[in-house]
Amino acid sequence: MRKILFVISLLCFQIAFAQPASKRITRSEYIELYKDEAIKEMHHSGVPASITLAQGILESGDGNSALARYANNHFGIKCHSSWTGETFIQDDDTKDECFRNYKTALESFADHSDFLKRKRYAALFELKITDYKGWAKGLKAAGYATNPKYPQLLIRIIEENDLAKYDKMKPGKSQKDKKAKKHKKDKGEAKKVIANSKKKGNHPVKMHENNIRYIDVKPEDSFEKIAEEFNMGTWQLYKYNDLAKDKELFDEGVLFLQPKRSKAKGEYHIVRTGETMWDISQQFGIKYSKLLKKNGMFDGDEPKQGDKIYMLKRKP
Repeated sequence: MRKILFVISLLCFQIAFAQPASKRITRSEYIELYKDEAIKEMHHSGVPASITLAQGILESGDGNSALARYANNHFGIKCHSSWTGETFIQDDDTKDECFRNYKTALESFADHSDFLKRKRYAALFELKITDYKGWAKGLKAAGYATNPKYPQLLIRIIEENDLAKYDKMKPGKSQKDKKAKKHKKDKGEAKKVIANSKKKGNHPVKMHENNIRYIDVKPEDSFEKIAEEFNMGTWQLYKYNDLAKDKELFDEGVLFLQPKRSKAKGEYHIVRTGETMWDISQQFGIKYSKLLKKNGMFDGDEPKQGDKIYMLKRKP
């Protein structure tokens, strides 16, 4: 009797673990399943949706790898010393390596975005969201992968599957999202999909006209509180806003969550009373150093009321 029960249990165990392998998904199915999450993560973190999808496809074998099926880990992210969650052990470069184990695939996508917020990848966020080639090459340069052809592999996946189109999409526009909204109790709120804006914690995230994510600072805020809220380093907030590390956070105004750009949308700005070069830099989303250079000025130089400050090209 015990032998029969053992055989039945063994068969059930084998069937349970054989099912995922038989349910392999195609690349197009993978894209359809996760494109919405990639777009949402892009508007939250600044990582292009095309890059997220291409990395997920490459690292997980279109979601069919053992790591993806049993640990919901689509990006091959290992435990590292900071990981306190569940783990999944499998051989990789060495035997019995520790990988992060997520409850859902969506957690893996979110953690992938957080993983790229490390200092070593900071330069990537200075690229345009649509520059998938720059991102692919930058990931390799920053040491994300050891394969010398990693950038070419990502670029090929993006171009063959037209993933770049997702870098231009707004969140919450797919049929999948529309169906989900029908099941919400408050349909009025569900329809208020604000393009380029997502609320996290106490601050709504907005999109500057120069295509940079930012928040409006409140009097009770501090660099530490905002860094914790958005899972960022305080050094990023200082750097992205051209502020010295010993500078206290202002009581109100714009605080960028991404690097400012090398130029503004407008050609020039006429200085108003009391405006500084940093004020103009922050107002138009242009890097302070670039603004000085375009106008032949040095750090500490300030304009006078009525001066014309060039923001697109160098001062003639």
